[in-house]
Amino acid sequence: MKPKMKLALVAGVVLLGASCKQKSYETDKLNSYADSTTTSSVDTVAQKLVKTADIRFKVKNVSQASEDISALVSKDSGVVIHHKVSVSIEQTHDVPLNNDSLMRVLAFNTNADMMVKLPVEKVDNFLNSVTRMGIYVTERRMDIEDRSLDYLEAKLKVRNRAELVAKERAGKVVIKDPTAVINLKDDLVDGQINNKRIDDAVKYSVISLNFYQSNTIYKEVVANDDPSAYDLSFFKRMSNSIDNGWHMLADLIVAITNLWAFILAAIVSWLIFIKRKQIWRTVGMKS
Repeated sequence: MKPKMKLALVAGVVLLGASCKQKSYETDKLNSYADSTTTSSVDTVAQKLVKTADIRFKVKNVSQASEDISALVSKDSGVVIHHKVSVSIEQTHDVPLNNDSLMRVLAFNTNADMMVKLPVEKVDNFLNSVTRMGIYVTERRMDIEDRSLDYLEAKLKVRNRAELVAKERAGKVVIKDPTAVINLKDDLVDGQINNKRIDDAVKYSVISLNFYQSNTIYKEVVANDDPSAYDLSFFKRMSNSIDNGWHMLADLIVAITNLWAFILAAIVSWLIFIKRKQIWRTVGMKS
């Protein structure tokens, strides 16, 4: 082998080894950086525990309980974010009083839903106070969810996107599609807002309350809306029939009286006819 060829071969081997060593060094450095970054991020993220609760209980009076709970929430520096009172009629019974009115008896159920937001340190005392307001508790539950990993994931993604946006602004990275830039920035905002939501959920707990009372009886006098109820009774109709018959007879007598002249003429004519008939009979017997 010629000396020049040997020299070129040795130089190539040396360069290849140096290149592989440099690449291995950069890879190890990058992995070391990623591991140190992740470890540092995990160490700096505090535990994110989100506490929620719900309770269902029976009270003596739903309206009064709503006022008491609202006052308690205000005292604990919380806020009522949802409140709904609903009434459902269970039974209805009508008792007739007379022809045009009746007593309506209603049995209805009153139910209320509330959702409150409280500082997390006030939740336990609040639930205990609400429990004492009720006659008995049907259901009570508390859930604690660890959102630390979700928070860390969003934080790392936000940092990565922020670095890419910074490089894009500095001209170190060129993104040709404007839509991709907008989506990148929107994802950055979404991640930041999501972490703010987690921070808010960690500081303030949402509690759902459902409370109800025993069925209430309500009585009221209302107009009878059944037309058949306004029919007259049997005795009333008989009385009206007698009265109507008497009026018809009186009207007939009055009508006949108005024809007195014709009646008198008819009577006189009848008497004359009878008299002549007797005369004719007498004359016939003599002859």
